[in-house]
Amino acid sequence: MPAKPTRNRKASAAEHPGRMQMADIARLAGVSTSTVSRALKGSKLVNDETRQRIEQIASQFHYTVNQLAMSLRSGTNRTIAVVVPYEKDRRQNFTDPFLHGMIGALADVLTERDYEMLLVRMEAGQLPSIGSLVDAGRTAGIILIGQWHHHDQLNTIADRHLPLVVWGAQLPQQRYHCVGGQNTVGGRLAGEHLLGQGCRSIAFLGDRDLPEVEQRYRGFTAALRKHGVKHDPALRKDIPFLAPDARRATLEWIDHGVVPDGLFAASDLLAMAAIGALRERGLDVPKDVLVVGYDDVDFAAHFHPSLTTVRQPVQLGAEAMVDTLLDLLGQTPAAHAPELPTQLIVRESSQRA
Repeated sequence: MPAKPTRNRKASAAEHPGRMQMADIARLAGVSTSTVSRALKGSKLVNDETRQRIEQIASQFHYTVNQLAMSLRSGTNRTIAVVVPYEKDRRQNFTDPFLHGMIGALADVLTERDYEMLLVRMEAGQLPSIGSLVDAGRTAGIILIGQWHHHDQLNTIADRHLPLVVWGAQLPQQRYHCVGGQNTVGGRLAGEHLLGQGCRSIAFLGDRDLPEVEQRYRGFTAALRKHGVKHDPALRKDIPFLAPDARRATLEWIDHGVVPDGLFAASDLLAMAAIGALRERGLDVPKDVLVVGYDDVDFAAHFHPSLTTVRQPVQLGAEAMVDTLLDLLGQTPAAHAPELPTQLIVRESSQRA
């Protein structure tokens, strides 16, 4: 029998593109591995011709940079964890349009700053262990969306000098860095607008146990008091940011003979669900009831009727949180961010014909 032809065990890069290493790219391009590294990171130290040659070779062999390995070699972690707390009794859905908008804005800003985002959903009761994300090297710093009921725990975390920035409300004795909108001002704007449209029996939907919502309610009731209107406790429903809860609360009002002439909801999601419930009982918005939401999510302008709402500064907030965190990572003293401006956006849901 003729001998079987031997196969060269030294396979070429083209035969096994998945095994390409930076050294292989460097050999094929006729440059050093450090030049390949700089070129693939977009460094200005590499001229255009060399960079294009390296990128062409990398593309040809489907080579991608191992960011984790690069971080380990350089000692620089370029991943930021964005943590969204989960509370079983308040189950704010991950599909909540405000969360979508904030997470998207943070992803864009982190990308612009040359960082990657690690999205984490964490049981709120486990927040004291949030530092493990940094301690284990999974992330350089943490952005937390929402304080919930954990102000004291966040202060304790801040005492560890962890790089942490929180989206939420400015609170007394706050030792952690927090960015948020002018919630009290936003609530006042909503109240004054509904009063200006002639409303006097105004309902409120939202969980006042949450710091941001409590401040919105405080601003709303301050506007009512200024005009000599007392808010009836029967027109207040403390509910989480869940559409089914808003629908049920609104139906309960109507079925018990309580029909407000105005409604202020602590989020656009709650406002939209309330409008749906009003329609179920044959009531028209804005003919019978005027409605104002909060957040100005993307869908608010396209809802029917288009939703009057208090616009949260989501893009500004994302930029402020990332920049504050990067200051902390650079050991630069980060000033506590001021409350960011809110704005009333008037649309069809709160304007009588």
